[in-house]
Amino acid sequence: MPTTYKVLGQVNPAATTDTTLYTVPAATSAVVSTISVAQLAAGFSTFRIAVRPAGAAIATKHYLAYDVEVYEKTAQTLTLGVTLAATDVITVRAGSANVAFSAFGSELT
Repeated sequence: MPTTYKVLGQVNPAATTDTTLYTVPAATSAVVSTISVAQLAAGFSTFRIAVRPAGAAIATKHYLAYDVEVYEKTAQTLTLGVTLAATDVITVRAGSANVAFSAFGSELT
């Protein structure tokens, strides 16, 4: 089973909008090693990260982080080691449009 190490997804979502950061392709599994959350402007914002198995509708049980604060011009790096199956989805949400998310890891096919 070949492993590909890569940037799994990057997004700068609109404020208070659930946005897909990464969807595991069909016939693939993935390991998300790190998610970085950067506040790109002055002030602070909040963020949420959820894992939705098989693209399920978002529910409270899916959250890895919920309304966590990130301060001006800084980043929080979460080292996770989350394992995902085909069609699982990582969804992110930011309190402002000044937050960027990046996911890093590997895909196994």
